Amino acid sequence: MLTPQHNSKDFPYWLLVVAGIGLYMAYRIYTDELYTQIITVVSKGIWITVFVTIFAFSSASLIGLILAVGSLSNSLILRQISRFYIEIVRGIPILILLIYVSFVGTPMLISGLNWMLEPLGIDPLRTRDISLFWRAVIALTIGYSAFIAEVLRAGIQSVDIGQIEAAKALGLNGWQRFRKIIFPQAIRTILPPLGNDFIALIKDSSLVSVLGVADIAQRGKIYAAGSYEYLETYNIVAFIYLMLTVSLSLMLRRLEAKMRAAPSG
Repeated sequence: MLTPQHNSKDFPYWLLVVAGIGLYMAYRIYTDELYTQIITVVSKGIWITVFVTIFAFSSASLIGLILAVGSLSNSLILRQISRFYIEIVRGIPILILLIYVSFVGTPMLISGLNWMLEPLGIDPLRTRDISLFWRAVIALTIGYSAFIAEVLRAGIQSVDIGQIEAAKALGLNGWQRFRKIIFPQAIRTILPPLGNDFIALIKDSSLVSVLGVADIAQRGKIYAAGSYEYLETYNIVAFIYLMLTVSLSLMLRRLEAKMRAAPSG
């Protein structure tokens, strides 16, 4: 049985394997014209993947914070609304949510807006006015906001209630308590699972290819379908996602280590 000391000194041999894979793929890309051509095409979708991930994660974090605060509110109505949203959204697979938002939610939203705009004499909106790209971003935002809300709620609840009561006794208002007492302590608990959600969102962003959004996965799918070079194409696609997720994971681990080493308070 391994002790915590053994775990802390465990050499990351897995990282050597990943580095080996990376070097091998880099060699193939440099020496093989087919691999070079594939990565030239597929890599054009990287900025789409990065934008979708960052925008959806930022929006989901903001909504998640509102939901987390609502679920801890003294108001019964706010608590129930927040819990309803969180539990319903977490129970729906991201792919189904993506399709539902794109082909059911968006037309319903457009119909509702047109019903309100019609008496004002404003030209009606059309469903195609909202691109599939933004429908995908909205769906990912909705989906991940529920998961992030639970992460933030757990982090807020991890703060000693005695410190919060002491802050109240000192006359700090709700925002001051959150900014000076709750958040600095909760972030240490929140960061690891929040980082995991960010990495998971990078991978789940590939689902936008279902709607034809030209991200890494979609460009790879189109190239493979046209060239029948499935092995080489999906080697490149997997390689790009692996490099994105592993590099981010390593950066998050370094950040977590620095935060653990930093003095509390």
